[in-house]
Amino acid sequence: MNMIASIFLTFMKIGAFGFGGGLAMLPLIEQEIVHNKGWITLKELVDIIAIVEMTPGPIAVNSATFVGYKVGGFIGALAGSLGIVIVSFILMTILAKYFMKVKNMSQIKAIFRGIRPTIIALMLSAVISVGKTAITDFKDVAIAVIIFIALVKFKLNPILGIVLSGVLGLIMYGGLL
Repeated sequence: MNMIASIFLTFMKIGAFGFGGGLAMLPLIEQEIVHNKGWITLKELVDIIAIVEMTPGPIAVNSATFVGYKVGGFIGALAGSLGIVIVSFILMTILAKYFMKVKNMSQIKAIFRGIRPTIIALMLSAVISVGKTAITDFKDVAIAVIIFIALVKFKLNPILGIVLSGVLGLIMYGGLL
């Protein structure tokens, strides 16, 4: 199979099973792209996540675009982007027609109630996996704790959190401290 088709099919698989979106999809992206395909390293994935967090748009789509470009150039970026959204697009188009009719059914509510904790588990899994690579020393821990407290306690805007973490990185790792 050629590389472009492989990029498309891999990201289509991730998109098809990536319930919960963005952060919840990271364990799937890691498994497929880092471990199964070997297209990037875990460190590169962490760097990609940092970059896509700073850009507008969905994390999963931006990640697919970035990885697709790295592996297959511009056409690879298109293949990754299309692959990750195609299943969702088709499903949402179909569901939009019927969901309003069934949203209040007890079975549908039960399904969504069961899915919610799994989304949190997927996000925690991604945090732990990426954290092992991204947080390697005391300075990393300090930045993470400062930003976490600023986000949770002081309701800091996430974009400002990213900017602040860059400033802290410059201070701590750029020789200013």
